[in-house]
Amino acid sequence: MSAERLNLLWGITMASGATAQLLARLTSLQAVVLLLVSGLVVGRAGFHWVEPLDLGSRGLETVVGLLVSLVLFEGGLKLRLPGGELRTAVLRIVAVRLLVAFGGAFLAAHWLAGLNWSLAAVFSAIVLATGPTVVNPLVQQMRLQEPLGEVLEGEGLVLEPIGAVLAVMLLELVLGDRTGWQGVAAGLLLRLGFGVAMGLLSGLLLSELLRRLPADSGVLGLRVQLTLGILFLMNGGCDAQLSESGFPAAVAAGVVVGRRPSSEPQQLDEFIRQLAQLAITVLFPLLAADVSWRELSPLGLGGVGCVLVLMVVVRPLAISVASTGLPLQWKQKLMLSWMAPRGIVTAAVASLFAIRLEAAGFSGAGRLQGLVFLTILMTVGLQGLTAPWLARRLGLVRPELEAEAGSAEGAADAPAVLPGRVQ
Repeated sequence: MSAERLNLLWGITMASGATAQLLARLTSLQAVVLLLVSGLVVGRAGFHWVEPLDLGSRGLETVVGLLVSLVLFEGGLKLRLPGGELRTAVLRIVAVRLLVAFGGAFLAAHWLAGLNWSLAAVFSAIVLATGPTVVNPLVQQMRLQEPLGEVLEGEGLVLEPIGAVLAVMLLELVLGDRTGWQGVAAGLLLRLGFGVAMGLLSGLLLSELLRRLPADSGVLGLRVQLTLGILFLMNGGCDAQLSESGFPAAVAAGVVVGRRPSSEPQQLDEFIRQLAQLAITVLFPLLAADVSWRELSPLGLGGVGCVLVLMVVVRPLAISVASTGLPLQWKQKLMLSWMAPRGIVTAAVASLFAIRLEAAGFSGAGRLQGLVFLTILMTVGLQGLTAPWLARRLGLVRPELEAEAGSAEGAADAPAVLPGRVQ
């Protein structure tokens, strides 16, 4: 492929993503939906201006892996898991969704969307986690009471690397590279353990290096360079040893750096946030450009029905089971049940898996990718448009902001929140 075409590919991708972000700012539409639509327009489903595979399968995988690690690191950097009963709520939701959501998606993908059992299992792992890159801006936009936002953020960041690694193990099982469920479980635990350990060590190293730098704006550039250098080296080193172990490593490293005051993480927050936003602006259109109508249209009503089952049956069931015995009001449970948009890790894993399956001559890779992107579009679109209205109706907008808006009734009726919020 010529250098001119590669330059054009990146230029169109960046321009389409930036245009989508501009439209999202000028309208009430969710940025993720517009980013995906922009990718469909410039990619295979539209004008065919962008062909991600022009980068080569290895090149695309490398770019996606590095950018996703940056997004996950940024999420870990600002993650503050709540304490007390809120921490229990997060862990319960994670544990229950590993079982209920996986099983529900597995059955729905096969019976409704028509995926074979093998691909249905891979799909269920890919869509297991909600996307913090979507949830966090939505929570801020709707001014959701903070404990609920913390639960949603914690759930997504913990489940995203678990779901991604589990999906890799199931993919290897489908392709014959791994034998039996015991091999899947062993591979999952090994990659998560190795990734978290390397992330903790890398985070400690990075925070120690940052601690030795003076706390002034003149060295901000050096702080960013050190952060990206260690992050990308860690991601590459982890994946070289165990594939996809870089995802949990990125989250763990971000958590360590963000929680060590001596590393001055506040100096990094804004810059890393902007870089992560740039990564999202590039990744969503690039990945969506690989999806064609030929992969989406055969899904038909069965695909739509599959996603709706995930939204209105599986998610509420998981939240109901997980919240049993916790002092959550029904309004809070309802809000948690409705908020489950998928994000960038889901899209990235689906695209990379489709490439691997097609290279192996496995039929149905396109349907898998199409169903994943349909899940992202529907969950982000429907929940993004309706969640602010639902929060206001339930009185779950922060009371002081309700008062400022003249919604005194909503402020007065707002339910009490769980204790344990980290200030």
